[in-house]
Amino acid sequence: MESIAHFFSLPAVYWSLMMVYILTVLGIAAVILSENRNPVKSLAWVTVLFILPLVGVILYFFFGRSIKNKRMISRRNKRRLLSKQAYTSVDIRNLSLTAESKQEIHLAHNLVEAFYYPDNDVDFFNNGADKFNMLEADIRAAAEYILLQYYIIDDDEIGTHFKDLLIAKAAEGVKVKIIYDHIGSLHTSNRFFRQMRDAGIEVYPFFRVTFKAFASHINWRNHRKICVIDGRVGYIGGMNIADRYINGGKFPLWRDLHARVTGPAVAALHYAFAVDWSFMGHPLLEDEKLPDLPEPRGDVGIQIVTSGPTDKWSSIATVFLHAIANAKKCVFIQTPYFLPTEALMRALQAAAQSRVDVRVMIPRKCDSTMLRYSSFSYVEECLQAGIKIYLYEAGMLHSKVLIVDDEFSTMGSTNFDFRSFEHNFEGNALLYSKRINAELKHIFQTDLRDSKRVSLPSWHRRPFFQKLLESLLRLLSPIL
Repeated sequence: MESIAHFFSLPAVYWSLMMVYILTVLGIAAVILSENRNPVKSLAWVTVLFILPLVGVILYFFFGRSIKNKRMISRRNKRRLLSKQAYTSVDIRNLSLTAESKQEIHLAHNLVEAFYYPDNDVDFFNNGADKFNMLEADIRAAAEYILLQYYIIDDDEIGTHFKDLLIAKAAEGVKVKIIYDHIGSLHTSNRFFRQMRDAGIEVYPFFRVTFKAFASHINWRNHRKICVIDGRVGYIGGMNIADRYINGGKFPLWRDLHARVTGPAVAALHYAFAVDWSFMGHPLLEDEKLPDLPEPRGDVGIQIVTSGPTDKWSSIATVFLHAIANAKKCVFIQTPYFLPTEALMRALQAAAQSRVDVRVMIPRKCDSTMLRYSSFSYVEECLQAGIKIYLYEAGMLHSKVLIVDDEFSTMGSTNFDFRSFEHNFEGNALLYSKRINAELKHIFQTDLRDSKRVSLPSWHRRPFFQKLLESLLRLLSPIL
């Protein structure tokens, strides 16, 4: 009896729980190592587990688990969706593009079966007012269906305006389907979405985070911003639906970039939305038909590339890496958060040391203090390699653009950071056009007027506390 009492005494229970806890930490570390992830990311997780064990275990269950190689859509449904597209195969060899662009096209197709669509037209919006005005006009003109997908839909002034507009279109008999990210739109009231459902709009959260699914869903966010109207007009870019894209929010200005696409490539945007809709467990989109291919009216070749935590190859990161490695003249990057993978950092440094003009523009102040200082931790090694760093000072730079040489560029929802490359569901347009390339370069050059170039001596003079904070947060950058 005494031995039983002793066993259940406080010290015995304490050491038993401690042993279970230690085995749990070691078990999680073993799982992380056995998954053969990115070594930097694995090391970051193992470091957190052993330096801050309790915090590390909690963070792992919320943010560390993997769904890589999970199929977004069945092969059968994929074939059914693709059969709806009036796609005409293009002989890439006969295109008047550089060898590097042709390689990029083949790469994107092999990664995610991204078809190359010629003869498109693209209009860019670098402020929210112009984008929302054009989107409103296209929605008002919709006759059959509207597909909307946004990370954030706020119930503020602009969000309420579009809610009322979509309810009115639904009353006209136009089919409206909406996907929003549950975490991104967590602060939006349930009443806001319920009003749309009551009006006949099909509106659903992607990976709804309930108490039961909290730990398994919170880390995977659908960050895409895609819109398709009647299969004839499409939108893709970095803007959500929120007032800050018009009034700047807590910043003097919110600088972002969005694109309106007309032409055959709208079918690819339709397909991207349809795959996510199916992944959420809804019936396949077969009633929302695509029109026959219009007469050629544009001069822009486009591929739509999507990526996410289910990817085998980290598709968009791989596309970026290939484009940067093939650069001959210049690489211009705009991103709100700059946390490159080891491979992308080496590619940028190699390009700069090969006398390619490499420029990276990030905001001096951004909407996340943690990500701001994590981004700053990469500045010094960029400067040492000859990469030009510019801090945008007019407001919050939220634009996500990569411009390479004279013909290739890509824009969309993808930030130049680990989260976008590894954890988020993202969507980018790959653009093959000298005219479009020049237009995006002009936007970049205009933003340089509101930016300050960082010099290595001045960067060395930043406060010691800032340097320490950057170093600490950099340890967490692969899992932020």
